[in-house]
Amino acid sequence: MSEKIVQTAGRDQLGEFAPMFAHLNDDVLFGEVWNEEAIDVKTKCIITVVSLMASGITDSSLLYHLQNAKAHGVTKEEIAAIITHATMYVGWPKGWAVFRLAKEVWKLK
Repeated sequence: MSEKIVQTAGRDQLGEFAPMFAHLNDDVLFGEVWNEEAIDVKTKCIITVVSLMASGITDSSLLYHLQNAKAHGVTKEEIAAIITHATMYVGWPKGWAVFRLAKEVWKLK
């Protein structure tokens, strides 16, 4: 198994306001689902980016997951191909929005 995924954002940002949500985010989503071994972390990163893209989510959560994808080995060439492929299914404006963030993460002009 690769390095264990640990997340504290739920508790850090919502722990007092929404402790159940914080628990589900940190302990279930990241603690269990992200650490389940049937799918490697790089693939999970790609699935997550495409899922957020398909939902039209282009806020800080997508930025985080693009950074996470890069940190887990997704290359510039791969992310460009992934976004292009997904754009054909989820919509052109979503592709443009995700490319703007991806260029930022991969530090491209």
